[in-house]
Amino acid sequence: MAPHPGSAAQARHMTRTHLSGWGACEDTCDAAALVVSELVTNAIVHTASRRIRCELHEVSDDAGDRVRIAVRDEGRMPGVAAPAGRVAPEEEHGRGLLLVAAVSSAWGAQETGPGLLVWAELPRDGGPAAGPGPVPDVSGTGDWAW
Repeated sequence: MAPHPGSAAQARHMTRTHLSGWGACEDTCDAAALVVSELVTNAIVHTASRRIRCELHEVSDDAGDRVRIAVRDEGRMPGVAAPAGRVAPEEEHGRGLLLVAAVSSAWGAQETGPGLLVWAELPRDGGPAAGPGPVPDVSGTGDWAW
C-alpha cells in the first residue's frame, strides 16, 4: 500500500475483514486492528518507503493458535537517525510500540535488506497472551498480504 494518512485505516479494515473471514473472535479482531494501525503508522512516519507491505498469517504449533501481523517498509532516508527509545510523558507521539507490546503475545523487528519488518502475534481465540514465543520465520510470502 502507499504510505499516506489513509493507509492505517485501510490496513485496519482489511485486517478485520480477513480475520472475520477466518472466524477470529472480536477481541482478536480489535487487537489486530490496533496492532496493524500502529505498525503501518510507524512505517509511514519513520521511513522513506514508497510502498508498505502488510501480511497476515495464521500460525498453529505447540505454542497454540495465533495470528501473526507483519509490516515491511523500505527503510529510512539516508542520514535520518532512528527515533529515540524513550518517550517523555508529555510527548504526544511515541507510544505505538508500547501498545503493540501490551496486546501481543510476542513481537519484534528484523532488518530485511534496506527496510525493516516489524511483526506481532496475538492469540487467535482472544484469550490471554501466553508469553513470547520463538521469532517467526518471515521469509515466506505469507497467508495473506496487501
